Amino acid sequence: MQVQVRYFAAAVDASGCESEYLTLAAGSTLGELREAIRSRYGAPMEPILRVSAYLVGDELTRDLDRPVGSRVDVLPPFAGG
Repeated sequence: MQVQVRYFAAAVDASGCESEYLTLAAGSTLGELREAIRSRYGAPMEPILRVSAYLVGDELTRDLDRPVGSRVDVLPPFAGG
């Protein structure tokens, strides 16, 4: 399945992009997606993924057992105005 991954804040810096599509097995979990992202970007992404929340559909979650949907947003902590 194709999953659109959108990055924000520090995740954009670590990945070098704002959005990309990753191919995962059907029924993959957020933990499996997180591992795919970590494998792709290595050490710079590791601490970001550890503290990030994830928006899957309309649900903000940190539950790594949650199945992914067609789009996942990686939301590291950031300050806004």
